[in-house]
Amino acid sequence: MADFVYNIAKGHVAEYGTRINANDPTNSAFIVEAINSSATDATLRDLDTFAAIESDANTAELTSGTNANYARKTITDASGMTVTTDDTNDRVDLDIADQTWTALGAGTAITDLVIGYDSDTTGGTDSGIVPCTQHDFPITPDGSDVTATVNVFYRAS
Repeated sequence: MADFVYNIAKGHVAEYGTRINANDPTNSAFIVEAINSSATDATLRDLDTFAAIESDANTAELTSGTNANYARKTITDASGMTVTTDDTNDRVDLDIADQTWTALGAGTAITDLVIGYDSDTTGGTDSGIVPCTQHDFPITPDGSDVTATVNVFYRAS
């Protein structure tokens, strides 16, 4: 489950997941980025784009230059994301597959994963990606594989 939901995404994440699975709009996806941040959750949850997160003085996304083999992960309609309406428990759960960075090079430590919504992965920029959820993920890469298990990354109830 998410450490927190960004204010701009509250009430929207389940809709984004449903739309991505329907490929509506075409090329929409969730984007997973790894960050190192000493900013407070209260500060981060008010930021409205990936660009704003990355421009925060206390936050930086990992880079392939600092951490060999790092790249953002893209969750599309073909990625096996599930959106489950649970009428028994009166909620909607979104789940994605485990995310693995193969041989993630030593460099910057990871503190969190941010999952954001990109309505157009072919032409969008970080200023168009809406951060949805943030997950505590403290790990120091050392060249081995790093796998993030993000069971039910979002729950609306």
